[in-house]
Amino acid sequence: MNFEKFNLHANIAAGVRANGYSVPTPIQSQSIPPILEGKDVLGLAQTGTGKTAAFVLPILQRLVQGHRGVVRALIIAPTRELTEQTHQAIGLLGGKTRLRSASIYGGVSILPQISALRRGVDIVSACPGRLLDHVNRGTINLSTIEVLVLDEADLMFDMGFFPDIKKIVKQLPARRQTLLFSATMPDDVLSLAKETMKDPVRVQIGHAAPADTVAHTFYPVETHLKTALLKHILSTTETGPVLVFTRTKMRATSVGYKLARAGYQAIALHGNLSQNKRQEALDGFRNGRYKVLVATDVAARGIDVCGVSHVINYDIPETALAYTHRIGRTGRACKTGDAFTFVTSRDKDPAYSITRVLGDKLRHCVMGDLGIDSSPDEREAVQRHDRGTLANRNRSARHRPGRRPQSKRAGVCSQ
Repeated sequence: MNFEKFNLHANIAAGVRANGYSVPTPIQSQSIPPILEGKDVLGLAQTGTGKTAAFVLPILQRLVQGHRGVVRALIIAPTRELTEQTHQAIGLLGGKTRLRSASIYGGVSILPQISALRRGVDIVSACPGRLLDHVNRGTINLSTIEVLVLDEADLMFDMGFFPDIKKIVKQLPARRQTLLFSATMPDDVLSLAKETMKDPVRVQIGHAAPADTVAHTFYPVETHLKTALLKHILSTTETGPVLVFTRTKMRATSVGYKLARAGYQAIALHGNLSQNKRQEALDGFRNGRYKVLVATDVAARGIDVCGVSHVINYDIPETALAYTHRIGRTGRACKTGDAFTFVTSRDKDPAYSITRVLGDKLRHCVMGDLGIDSSPDEREAVQRHDRGTLANRNRSARHRPGRRPQSKRAGVCSQ
């Protein structure tokens, strides 16, 4: 199947071609037809599988003809980054339709958003809190909504947004199309679907587990040696853009600062930064100015950067679900990626949960003196590995001046 099978409006098809879309992903090929038919759709798919285009394209098709300048489609997402990502996708795919889109989220002045709404928009991408602010101010009219999208519904539940969503839904017309997309489908999300949807078509791609395109490795390490291990991996592993996750904002700042001081093109991203600073960090990561982005979980699903080669969990995520969300930033769109997770002696419970999900896909890698309970034989193996890596670099450097060859992986690894 290709996108021509959907019989999209010529101006939308032009946007599809201009952005290099050729073959629909499974979630797109199975979701777009029922959405085009006006049915409610409950979509379950792993992160990085193309869910945004799966609902943006049918919305554009529905709205390309008809009254302009009133809000006819509302897309709710849990983070600023996701909201902005959807807004940009609408602009890229629907640029020739002249449909107007606005993104609404907190952390920035509300005045430009009010001005955009007054000028008239057709599609609004919003975070729940700021959207309710507009509703309470009377600066947005939700009575004309034809399509509601709840994107990343499980994360919205995790972040405590369900009460806000229910308040918003009460403001919407009863006769509407509702689309709900999620990486996982816990009972609370299913309950929300029953409350807001009518006879939805369920589309499920794969299962609620990390993508098959990602290789998973645990690195046992003492807590105080994590930064040394991170630097060692970055210096001995061939990588593209690297995303490092920490549990706290303070630690993200600290790790980003230490990497930058050590000469790495690194920057931190977390919720305490102003929206301008967050956008600057994301843009710098996207355009290659920064090679390493150190982030907290709040940004886990808002980072859509092509070619992230490695996700490194500096702090292990607390649940297997959180692990799935984090590593969904690599191995996207059928590309391969690596997920490295640092595991300390205090991380037994989350490590066990993640191990149960990954099964035999998981490898363990010991980094000699940087690891936990590494044996003399293992330390000697790592030293031999590092000596060999250095020798290979020196040999290669003589033949390819100016390049710094790197080993694919460092350490003694096993299943």
